[in-house]
Amino acid sequence: MILRKYMSLFGIGSAKIDLVLPKTSFKQGELLHGYFFLEGGIIEQKLRRVECDLVMIDKNGKAERLIDSTTVLKSDIIRADERNKLSFTYRIPNDLPCSEEGVRYLFKTKLTFDQGVESLDEDYISIE
Repeated sequence: MILRKYMSLFGIGSAKIDLVLPKTSFKQGELLHGYFFLEGGIIEQKLRRVECDLVMIDKNGKAERLIDSTTVLKSDIIRADERNKLSFTYRIPNDLPCSEEGVRYLFKTKLTFDQGVESLDEDYISIE
């Protein structure tokens, strides 16, 4: 049990998060409904928060600009091998420029624990 705890502190066998969206292309002002799929690791872990950022990446793929940030969950426990869905609703900003050649948008999701390595997920979307 102690070995499992230390493994999860380094990200081996820790809980994972995945943002599941109904599609990858959205319109300005559109309300999207998706969910976060949380999957427990090899031990019970105390979650601190789930953050989801909408980010624009420039044509060179180097510079990122934060469009919006949301904290979805502040504190909870996820048990070993547990699977949960957490609803996610987000309105695409009305003034967000449409995707152009070389400009991409993505949701960066971060699951933060009291102890251990963060779990990250990235989901690219396009704006029509």
